[in-house]
Amino acid sequence: MAGDMKIRIGRKILKKEDIYRQKEIFHREQAKLSFEEKIKILIQLQKIAKNIKRKGIVWKIR
Repeated sequence: MAGDMKIRIGRKILKKEDIYRQKEIFHREQAKLSFEEKIKILIQLQKIAKNIKRKGIVWKIR
C-alpha cells in the first residue's frame, strides 16, 4: 500500500510517515523562531543564492 512506502537514504530506511512527521516538526520549530532570527536565515540564503547564480541581492541589515 502507499502508506507502507519506504525510502532508502544511505544506510537508513525511512517510512513515508516518518519523513512527513519530521517535516512537520521542523516547520513547527521554524515557526517558533523570532522575526530577527528568520531575517538572519533569509540573509544567509540570499548569500548562498548569490554565490550560486553570481547575481541577486543580499539585504544589508545594520
